[in-house]
Amino acid sequence: MSTTALHIAFDVDQVRRHFPILNREVKGKPLVYFDNAATTQKPVEVIDALTSYYQYFNANIHRGIHSLAEEATAAYEATRDTVQQFINAKQREEIIFTRGVTESINLVAYTWARTNLKAGDEIIISGMEHHSNIVPWQLITEMTGATLKVIPVDDNGELLMDEFHKLLTEKVKLVSVVHASNSLGTINPVKEIIDAAHKVGAIVMLDGAQSTVHLDIDVQELDCDFFAISSHKVYGPTGIGVLYGKRALLEAMPPFMGGGEMIKDVTFEKTTWNELPYKFEAGTPNIADTVALKAAIDFVQRIGKKQIRMHEEQLLQYATEELQSINGIRLIGTAKQKVSVASFVVEGVHPQDLGILLDNQGVAVRTGHHCTQPLMNRFDIPGTTRASFAMYNTKDEIDVMIAGLHKAIKLLR
Repeated sequence: MSTTALHIAFDVDQVRRHFPILNREVKGKPLVYFDNAATTQKPVEVIDALTSYYQYFNANIHRGIHSLAEEATAAYEATRDTVQQFINAKQREEIIFTRGVTESINLVAYTWARTNLKAGDEIIISGMEHHSNIVPWQLITEMTGATLKVIPVDDNGELLMDEFHKLLTEKVKLVSVVHASNSLGTINPVKEIIDAAHKVGAIVMLDGAQSTVHLDIDVQELDCDFFAISSHKVYGPTGIGVLYGKRALLEAMPPFMGGGEMIKDVTFEKTTWNELPYKFEAGTPNIADTVALKAAIDFVQRIGKKQIRMHEEQLLQYATEELQSINGIRLIGTAKQKVSVASFVVEGVHPQDLGILLDNQGVAVRTGHHCTQPLMNRFDIPGTTRASFAMYNTKDEIDVMIAGLHKAIKLLR
């Protein structure tokens, strides 16, 4: 399908034609895919880019002088340039390819944090973090003697910023928070967090797994020190992600892994490191999926984030109103600023049972703690049912989910 087929005006029916999986059925019903916060579906442009690499220029990169190697290297590095522009990084060398947000956070933890933190230092995270932005810092505190502090969350699913400012002292060396919550949809006031942290000399890492696909990201304007991106949340392939880091910090950090490509010179006595960004990209990378990530970003930019966001906000508002009309449903996460995530619980019904019955209607939602167990404990619930919306979803699909909920609740009560 030609990418020029997209209209300037947002047309959801036209957008849907780019996603072949939306034509399939589940349990004899048309697929309604509302699990986009877990992973988005892929447009044919991404699928074509992935297969094209293997069909026409499959080769290892950076090391060969033959034509295929040069073509593969050019395509791989073109993605780096695209990501740089997508998030407005100052330099392409500040874009490091990883396997995803989890690896990006761990890279910072095991290089910057392990090198720079000591006993008495403090790390601040928030009460709505994904486990991937909790566990690495717990491990680092065990290694360094630093202490982990947590910004509490109110009943609406918003950070208690007054408490954050109380926690923020000169002992704090790192603040690592999620930009937009995967469980609640809450968009956090990250600019306020960054500016305040910098005033006490702390650096800031943002988990951009959910925000990158929904919000305009400008890392220079935000002035964050690190920003993590997951490709498969942005209509790209799985197994590839990005760590943005300010060049001065990356230059001072030791390598994360040792091996090929991250070296400049090796002897049995000493090894010197390659220049950025390759110092952090050891071994043969995920070339095909990196190439396809460029196609995903290009696709999003052709449609336009502003138009996508307006469409998703309409879906979220409609779904919220419809869910609130069902007796016994309680929304979890009612922040004023949200991305398109609607999490809820049904009185007397376990989320997993609800998810199974919705699946029987062809509706794919996520159920459970969403890798945010401390947040679920905060609300005193085992988990939620989460419907998360993307550019290709429609109000008609929400109607199908609402009808399915009525049927499921009647059966389960």
